[in-house]
Amino acid sequence: MRFLVRDRLLGIGDDYWIEDDRGNKVFLVDGKAMRVRDTFELKDTHGRVLIDIHQKMFALRDTMVIERDGEPLAKIKRKRLSLLRNHYRVALADGGTELDVSGKILDREFAVEYDGELLAVVSRRWLHVRETYGVDIVRDDADPALLIAVAVCVIHLAEKEREDD
Repeated sequence: MRFLVRDRLLGIGDDYWIEDDRGNKVFLVDGKAMRVRDTFELKDTHGRVLIDIHQKMFALRDTMVIERDGEPLAKIKRKRLSLLRNHYRVALADGGTELDVSGKILDREFAVEYDGELLAVVSRRWLHVRETYGVDIVRDDADPALLIAVAVCVIHLAEKEREDD
């Protein structure tokens, strides 16, 4: 499954649609302005909140929390910085599962893996539309809403870190 995300609308308070590869609107990312912490909601086409994304308060490192139906689903934070790539760790709420996000986050060229197996690829290479990137969900049994939320979170964290530097 491939989804298209219009970039440059990722500021808090901005809303933007995520479309499937046929141009159908699938998810709405609703940025919540005027909040103490960075907050987004991933909604379906009927306006139902599928995923809540917010910044964890009082964390040593910037951390984003993903919740579904008020229950924690995952925490995302920077893993480490190498010379060429950014790394983020996604700790799922089950306590044992971790996803690894690595690549050139600010260039929108990165992968999401579990235990060395590719789950999703985020890339601008496939697209000719300016300021758009694709999220290609590789595994059929993967949770698209979760993987899109992960992409939104790591891009937000990377852009925030760049602004702080």
